[in-house]
Amino acid sequence: MMKLDFSQLNKQTKKSFSDQHAVIKKVMQGKIVACEQCRQPLMLITPEQSEQPGIGCLKGCTFISLEFS
Repeated sequence: MMKLDFSQLNKQTKKSFSDQHAVIKKVMQGKIVACEQCRQPLMLITPEQSEQPGIGCLKGCTFISLEFS
């Protein structure tokens, strides 16, 4: 039986999580972070502003969903 190697997938997942965490932190601190695709600034979208809160650009090419409690 062949043993599956998930180490590369785990590294990519860890990097993606770390990158998203850094973006969330910067936006929540009020710093300007540009969308990687359209270069527009990312904005915090609160539950009062939308039923789907998170961080995203106006075009919608980047969106990180957040839960507020």
